Amino acid sequence: MRNFVLLVLGLVFASCKLTVPSVYDAQFSSTPTETPVIPGQIDEASGMVDSRTQPGNIWIEQDSGNPNELALLGYDGKVKGKITIPNATNRDWEDISIGPGPKDGTNYLYIGDIGDNNAQYSGYVIYRLPEPSSVQATVTGVERINFRYPDGPHDAEAFFVDPGTKDIYIITKREQKVRLYSLPYPQNINEVTVATAFGELPSFGGGGLANYVTSAAISPDGSELLVRTYTQMYYWKRSNGQSIADALQYGTSRQLTVRLEPQGEAVCFDKDNKGFFTISERASAASVNLYYYARK
Repeated sequence: MRNFVLLVLGLVFASCKLTVPSVYDAQFSSTPTETPVIPGQIDEASGMVDSRTQPGNIWIEQDSGNPNELALLGYDGKVKGKITIPNATNRDWEDISIGPGPKDGTNYLYIGDIGDNNAQYSGYVIYRLPEPSSVQATVTGVERINFRYPDGPHDAEAFFVDPGTKDIYIITKREQKVRLYSLPYPQNINEVTVATAFGELPSFGGGGLANYVTSAAISPDGSELLVRTYTQMYYWKRSNGQSIADALQYGTSRQLTVRLEPQGEAVCFDKDNKGFFTISERASAASVNLYYYARK
């Protein structure tokens, strides 16, 4: 009888184990599709998202020193045009995300003016707007989500929007101990919000290019996370009901094999969740490429 009970328990545990998602379940190609981007049009890319309104194209933002505009880059590496974001200032745009927002059924772009190399600013802003239908469209409905950190200024270059909860998550950059913060939904557009602190992320820290977080992305269904640094890419798989904080702080991550780029800055999943894109700031390189890592 005792052996029978142990056998049953073993089968139960084995069954439970099989239902727990593994970071090794998903496999991505280590040899990406490589598409050259003509120099001079997007040399300081800092964030990217796959367009929902214009399939086959990617919205790309550039950081400080550039206009308050987004570029629409085709999968073919050609810039289809640029669109100005009104009532917005590009102090240091460092990442962009796409996800749900106040109006159900509408895809929103979130532009993160969150860079602060010298940790000198008292506040930051994330602009939220319905995704434009084209680069010729008139952009309206731009909202400002103003926030500050509860423990003083931070430089950050990575954030994303949880498609399930609509909460915004921000990951800091150039610190000995990289930290995670959130702006829970519904975000206040009338007052300055104090971000919620979740503490340190054990996968990063200690300085150096390999630990400077430069972008993050969440899959369209919210089950997968990517965090990139200048030189590396990390992947997480969320279990059902697991919070973003628990996944990043206590979940198992896996380092993916990606191409070394001149100054790795941006990452995003494609809209159909069949792989992910990356792009680099040009820095001192002659040009950059749009890379696509397809699922195997």
